[in-house]
Amino acid sequence: RTVFFIDPAGTIRLVMYYPLNVGRNMAEIKRVLLALQTSDKHKVAIPLNWQPGEKVIVPPPKTLADYEARLEDTSLEKTDWYLAKKMI
Repeated sequence: RTVFFIDPAGTIRLVMYYPLNVGRNMAEIKRVLLALQTSDKHKVAIPLNWQPGEKVIVPPPKTLADYEARLEDTSLEKTDWYLAKKMI
């Protein structure tokens, strides 16, 4: 028993395997679907155990200008220069 997530372009994005003696977790399947959609829409990463409405991870800065802009952005929760979270 396998669950496949296939995007509109036909790319397999995720495969979940369940043994025959274990039922599927529909709450987790829905959470994964929402996480993939959120990640695609906002170009962010989704942290461990994320639930809709929680903060997401912003990609690290790629240039010095991006880094300086990040320092000035008060909407971000900054843990380090490369790790920042935000509400979407």
